[in-house]
Amino acid sequence: MKQWDSLKHKRIDTLGLRYHLMLLLTPLSVFVGIFYLFSPAGSLPWMILLLVCLVYLMGYSLSYYLHQGRLQRLWDHLEQVVSINEASMELIHLSSQYQNEHAFLDALLNKAVSVINGAEMGSIIRVDPDTHKLMFESAVGLDLSRLRTIDFSLEQSFEYRMTKGRCDKVVVIDDMQHINAQSTLTPAEQQILLTAAKQPIRSTLSSPIHIDGKLYAMLNLDSSHLAAFSDYDRNLVAILTHEAASAIALYQKSREIQRLANFDILTGLHNRQYFESQVSRWPKNRIGSYLVVLDLDNLKVLNDSQGHQAGDKALATLADALKMTWPQNCLISRFGGDEFVILTQSSEEQLLERLEQLKHTMASAEAPVLFSAGFAPFNGDFAASFKLADERMYAQKRGRQKVTSSQSA
Repeated sequence: MKQWDSLKHKRIDTLGLRYHLMLLLTPLSVFVGIFYLFSPAGSLPWMILLLVCLVYLMGYSLSYYLHQGRLQRLWDHLEQVVSINEASMELIHLSSQYQNEHAFLDALLNKAVSVINGAEMGSIIRVDPDTHKLMFESAVGLDLSRLRTIDFSLEQSFEYRMTKGRCDKVVVIDDMQHINAQSTLTPAEQQILLTAAKQPIRSTLSSPIHIDGKLYAMLNLDSSHLAAFSDYDRNLVAILTHEAASAIALYQKSREIQRLANFDILTGLHNRQYFESQVSRWPKNRIGSYLVVLDLDNLKVLNDSQGHQAGDKALATLADALKMTWPQNCLISRFGGDEFVILTQSSEEQLLERLEQLKHTMASAEAPVLFSAGFAPFNGDFAASFKLADERMYAQKRGRQKVTSSQSA
């Protein structure tokens, strides 16, 4: 607790009055003794002794002042490192609350601009791993819409040029106008880079962000002043981007875990667990809500005759058709096996039209997919609606099987 209180009050290293007196009086006593021993008998050069003592006092005061200044600079550096660590930890802890990766990167960039001295604005530039195309993903204090009109690649970036293609370290640009003049961008694109902010960008600090050994993005911090960033800022940003890479990787993994927990891998639809968790949140005052149950008729035939890959393709084809047929505000789920469930708001006529449209879409597919469907009104009682819709679906399936049997006979 004592150590924490010292840090909180910026007392990294303090000297008490007794310690100061000891440092002052001990050397002065030695000086007096030396002068007394080596001076002629009966005479002591007081003026010389006084001058020596004054010089010592001045030297002691100056050294203590310089020492305290150094400690203050160390404290300021420590505060910046702590703030960077706190910023990255905050992003990690709150990663699950961001709606998408773009929102997460916005938060990361805002933190970076706030903790690096001299940074007035900044951007995050995403790197396409296959084509090396660059795109401005996020911006603070810059016109993002204008920046996104620039068509350029990694090889045209100054990060790439100044690291000879390695993109493995933080680079500092003290004069952006000079470095841009050497680029292969068009004059109009160079002008956009310089004027996307209210005040022209004069200097930039750029740091690569690597995730799983691959270049993911570049974090750029900008200033309207020449030579605004020091080597110390370079080191701080290196720490920040290392922590940012960990935060982004953790965010991506958490989103992937969430996706696997809520979505069916084969079809991309919500799974049964997610569907059942959302049914209770469906507004009970919605007029004309229906629960639809669909089941493939020929999945077993496809699996037996053409293999399970054909069956998987049929399931994925039906899932894609369901996404196109029903609006975004519906709940669509692969409930299990070859059974799909939809919760939607519409009139019965609209529902029948969509089912008929889906039937034609699936019949005209490369490998025709047949299905049976049943629906029931939904008033908040999922079990009752599902039971009725399921019974109607199986009644349609049995009726279709009877027709098929009579035709083959």
